[in-house]
Amino acid sequence: MTVTEELVSYEDALAAYDPVMGLEVHVELGTKTKMFCGCSTRLGAEPNSQTCPTCLGLPGSLPVVNATGVESAIKIGLALNCEIAEWCRFARKNYFYPDMPKNFQTSQYDEPIAFNGYLDVALEDGETFRVHIERAHMEEDTGKSTHIGGATGRIHGAVHSLLDYNRAGIPLIEIVTKPIVGAGSRAPEVAKAYVTELRELIRALGVSEARMEMGQMRCDVNLSLRPNGSETFGTRSETKNVNSLRSVERAVRFEIQRHAALLASGGSVVQETRHFHEDTGSTTSGRIKEEAEDYRYFPEPDLVPVAPSREWVEELCSRLPELPRVRRERLKAEWDISDHEMQSVLNAGAIDPIVATIDAGAPADQARKWWMGELARRANEDGVELTALPITPVQVARVCALVVEGSLNDKLARQVIEGVLVGEGDPDQVVDKRGLAVVSDEGALGTAVDEAIAGNQAVAEKIRSGKVAAAGALVGAVMKATGGKADAARVRELILEKLGVQS
Repeated sequence: MTVTEELVSYEDALAAYDPVMGLEVHVELGTKTKMFCGCSTRLGAEPNSQTCPTCLGLPGSLPVVNATGVESAIKIGLALNCEIAEWCRFARKNYFYPDMPKNFQTSQYDEPIAFNGYLDVALEDGETFRVHIERAHMEEDTGKSTHIGGATGRIHGAVHSLLDYNRAGIPLIEIVTKPIVGAGSRAPEVAKAYVTELRELIRALGVSEARMEMGQMRCDVNLSLRPNGSETFGTRSETKNVNSLRSVERAVRFEIQRHAALLASGGSVVQETRHFHEDTGSTTSGRIKEEAEDYRYFPEPDLVPVAPSREWVEELCSRLPELPRVRRERLKAEWDISDHEMQSVLNAGAIDPIVATIDAGAPADQARKWWMGELARRANEDGVELTALPITPVQVARVCALVVEGSLNDKLARQVIEGVLVGEGDPDQVVDKRGLAVVSDEGALGTAVDEAIAGNQAVAEKIRSGKVAAAGALVGAVMKATGGKADAARVRELILEKLGVQS
């Protein structure tokens, strides 16, 4: 880093400056065909095998609007509390780059399909922060460039580049916030919470899987600083294509510290795009950021305007599914948990796995216990999202059933989960392979209890004299003797029975 790129502490940055954010989220829609042609959007196909004259921009080809793409855009707008345009049109956004085969992107400029909305997001302490939405507009994705020969995988230093146009033309919705002010020191948290809530909303609508690690949802983080007390926005930077929730938070924090260091040293912020680096949590310069006029927008002459009828919009509104915020309130009541507990479930990304486990037959408290306990711990250790663990809700439900019926205790259940995670099979197979079933034979348990009493006469006398809490030592001795395979509650009952003590 140069001297002007040194960071100041986050606390010092916030003592002098107020952050202003703008978040632009691109969502790749889950349509079967592209936005303006009939080419497939299937993942994993051979490079350049899902193309046609239209998405390659060949002379004489004409686009046709994907009706499902328009419907998805309206659903997203409605879920974001937006106004839906009665009339809008597409525009050509002109810029030259190899992954744009037409040398322009078909997008929307001053007439988006949805505008003037908001999304309420929950922060970690339960506080609600409202993010205002400027617009949600339809456009198409670009092709994919693969740069060969460089050390970073970027174009700088590469020997050559490979282009795959299978992605060119896939429908996108770009959701743009109004300037986010008032977040102060919680700006990184607000950014992460907003993208998290937006991802859950998109998935609930069924318009996209919104898998950030696969590029189906990407966030551009715009950030500027203004001196505390000032109403004038500073110069912004735009960190492009941030592809994880944690990275959104880290990018905001880093840029706050970088901007503050530049301004404190007497320098100025350059309006530019920047790249985020997952390994360091830092950003580096990309290119000077264009203004809208640099793209030479003009109405797309080959597409008619889109004019959704009010009847259609109202029908789509009536068919919207239960949205995430409403769903969380319902589940919180059904599970009888506090706001704090529900926020912990949300932060862990555990709502869907827990619901699926309950749907598979597990009691709600057991489902929450395992996903928020052992499995959350493993996900944290492995540095992956909870849903990326190699265990299914059905398998977790089976572990819960084995615990409820007494075939496993918690210690053995953790070993079963471990076996499933390392690929030893379903829970019942792991139990058989590892010999993990609880010792339920009353004769065997009785013998173990007798031996524990005989070997700990002093403890036994304490229990007989009324000090029932001392039974824990004998329970521990039995559990040790059985390799942890006894039901601790039943062992305690047997100990008290044999010593003639009421529990």
